[in-house]
Amino acid sequence: MSYVQEKIDVAVVGAGHAGIEAALASARLGLRTVLFTLSLDAVGNMPCNPAIGGTAKGHLVRELDCLGGEMGRAADKACIQYRMLNRGKGPAVHSLRAQADRYEYRRVMKETLEKQANLRLLQAEIADITVENGAVSAVITASGAIFPCRAVIICTGTYLDGRTITGDHIEESGPDGMHAATRLTPRLKALGLNLRRFKTGTPPRVNAKSVDFSKMEPQPGDTEPEPFSMETETAPENRAMCWLTYTTERTHEIIRENLDRSPLYNGSVTGIGPRYCPSIETKIVTFPDKSRHQLFIEPMGLGTEELYIQGLSSSLPEDVQIEMVHSVPGLENAEIQRFAYAIEYECVDPTELYPTLETKKVAGLYGAGQFNGSSGYEEAAVQGFVAGVNAARKLRGESAFILDRSTSYIGTLVDDLVTKGTPEPYRMMTSRSEYRLYLRQDNADIRLCGIGHDIGLVSDERMKRVEEKYAAVEREINRMKATYPPSNMGINTGISLADLIRRPESTYENIAIYDKNRPVLPKSVTNEVEIELKYAGYIEKQLRHIAEFRRLEEKLLPADIDYGSIAGLRLEAREKLSRIRPASLGQASRISGVSPADMAALMIWLGA
Repeated sequence: MSYVQEKIDVAVVGAGHAGIEAALASARLGLRTVLFTLSLDAVGNMPCNPAIGGTAKGHLVRELDCLGGEMGRAADKACIQYRMLNRGKGPAVHSLRAQADRYEYRRVMKETLEKQANLRLLQAEIADITVENGAVSAVITASGAIFPCRAVIICTGTYLDGRTITGDHIEESGPDGMHAATRLTPRLKALGLNLRRFKTGTPPRVNAKSVDFSKMEPQPGDTEPEPFSMETETAPENRAMCWLTYTTERTHEIIRENLDRSPLYNGSVTGIGPRYCPSIETKIVTFPDKSRHQLFIEPMGLGTEELYIQGLSSSLPEDVQIEMVHSVPGLENAEIQRFAYAIEYECVDPTELYPTLETKKVAGLYGAGQFNGSSGYEEAAVQGFVAGVNAARKLRGESAFILDRSTSYIGTLVDDLVTKGTPEPYRMMTSRSEYRLYLRQDNADIRLCGIGHDIGLVSDERMKRVEEKYAAVEREINRMKATYPPSNMGINTGISLADLIRRPESTYENIAIYDKNRPVLPKSVTNEVEIELKYAGYIEKQLRHIAEFRRLEEKLLPADIDYGSIAGLRLEAREKLSRIRPASLGQASRISGVSPADMAALMIWLGA
């Protein structure tokens, strides 16, 4: 029997990385929020790799932190090894990645949710969403509890009609043996949402006591690790070691001999998988001449012997997985604790969403994370934040919260999804941004803390610290421009220290010998000084491109525009513009199938 349990403002469906950020953002902005999860033991779970960050993903975590999100702070409480990737390249692609204790991360996040004001964490499956006058009005649990609400955020991850596949063993299941969310899919389809089937996968996990690390290469953390959150005051501590090994010709032979038993190649898997995180079967088929592939052996936590084999994602039968694992140096006697599996799930076509992540067909219904066609914990978390903030602001009668491509990787991710869509699970990469030299992880605070402060999720104290930091950066840049090396140092005294640091071999530290009156400054300040001076010309050029980008973004398109009536638009452009309903000329220009000629016709019609 159905009954009304509690009237709320926002219902968040799913307590993975998207749901956590959505619920926290909504509750912190004063909205009565309930976060529904299939299992309280899976809150903040990491069913795939036990890590936070990585190339471009580290940028997302830093940006989320500077807006007032939670992932960076939680990672710094739970991570056990930190490494800054791409140090040999320019600062635009430096990305922090940290190995996490997946059990501690879940504990930290669950405790954070439980202590948050305006937020209730509830174990229940959402089976229905009621709609009145084109807007959501309530969610109903499988047990019949009704929660009248004004906004719903779908963060179902890989649970929505989830199906796990290992060889010919197929189960209706979510990740890690959890039960799938099977009741909500028909309702979402009935609401007119265009759902698709995507697929991802995981590798086997093995017991450390059965691994011979002497045959592997150690992968230590950084000697001076940096935290994710710019608010973390205590330096992170590396407490774990990762290891590197490789597949062998025998590994590849085993896989090739059993391709007919692979669900990816015998038709058992129908969902579309991620291009940038392929299974080992796909690697062997795609790169037949490659003699070996890297495998990273990563701990799942400090309180367990379970190890994750990064790079060996598979859906092959269990007997083949055993043979395959035992062909790898150091894993000859490895005891598998969890077998690899592929998982298929339902997700929405993200072009059905506004940049606020609200659906176009149902007011008050939002999507975030893998439900929107993305992959990865970090991509999910930032979308959850965007959806949570927008749901709260809409209910409070405030303007939409939209980050554009020139402000952040978060803005790039959302714009890519809602404007271009994605034919496969979307993964953020630095190459997806046109402005990556400006959108660095080190300057996320000056780019985004002000926005977070305006929203109400960054404190006055933090904002003051950011302003003081960049005032110090500016003072030091000006001082270096006005300071010249002493005449007795054997260097051209006609150039300033600012000029000197622009030389390829120069750093802020190694030119100290020419700078007798150098002030004592935090590394966070001197790092910004060095980057701003060394890359000044490139940054200025990028800022000019950003100014032009914003000019087009400010040319708004009416929401009710009839594209069929605009002379000069091709049929394909009319169809896609009518379906996506771009908010601006800039967004229209990024829609696949809208040509420069179509843009010219639009600009003439708009009088731009």
